[in-house]
Amino acid sequence: MNDFWIILTAALVACSCSLLGCFLVLRKMAMIGDAISHSVLPGIVIAFLLSGSRDSLFMMLGASALGLITVFLIQLFQQSGVQSDASIGVVFTALFSVGVVLVSIYTRQVDLDLDCVLYGEIIRVPWDTLTFGGVDIGPKAVWALGLVLLLSAAVIGLFYKQFKLCSFDPALAAAVGIPVVLFHYVLMGLVSVTTVASFESVGAILVVGMLVVPAATAYLLTERLGSMIGCSMAVGIVSAVAGYYASMLLDASIAGCMISIAGVLFVLALLFSPTHGVLWRKLRQRRSLSGKTA
Repeated sequence: MNDFWIILTAALVACSCSLLGCFLVLRKMAMIGDAISHSVLPGIVIAFLLSGSRDSLFMMLGASALGLITVFLIQLFQQSGVQSDASIGVVFTALFSVGVVLVSIYTRQVDLDLDCVLYGEIIRVPWDTLTFGGVDIGPKAVWALGLVLLLSAAVIGLFYKQFKLCSFDPALAAAVGIPVVLFHYVLMGLVSVTTVASFESVGAILVVGMLVVPAATAYLLTERLGSMIGCSMAVGIVSAVAGYYASMLLDASIAGCMISIAGVLFVLALLFSPTHGVLWRKLRQRRSLSGKTA
């Protein structure tokens, strides 16, 4: 059962991150997940100092609040004329540094270091279980990630057309009366909650990788958003399953192997995609040139 719980946890992370990652890739904000996963550290420390507890609920509330602040600051800097990549870099490095300072000053005697708040280990998931009525009902991470996936799927499903139009043509969305800024912050809020719920158990590498790589792979394989979301989730699940067994074979990091498999799938899509594949493009160019010379 341990293998099952680990793979299920990774698959839930893959589905949650891939669903939102498609919209981030379309909006050219793929690295926002990396920024959030680092900049939430001050929120985690402040939540611990206020509550005196390492309870996951307090940690998630503090981290989610800092995640939204991160998104707000990035957006504010962009509107002030700072380039998008520079805004992300400035905000997440500054907030992450503040978190490191808070950890080093206030939590020296407490088991609250960078490893335990940022780099979880997915192999421990089966042992951190939840009990209800005296009955063990499974790992906490599975329940948390399952609820987050349901939340994201429900919000995206209810407002799919709005999110779609805001991602492809925000000017048109604003012209027809859709509150573009509101949907932007709703999406960023979902990314923040998903990132925070995921990285405590599975690690920042797996979260950031699953936010970007499956969605980027799907972007190369299809031209439709619905198909892109489905393809992205499929790539994430395949990466999770194959990566886990590859880690067992190589005796290596589980999260590292999962994202490595996702990277291999991305390279294959980049080379062989019928629409965007490098090899197919070269082949079409050669056929075009041969047809002109003939």
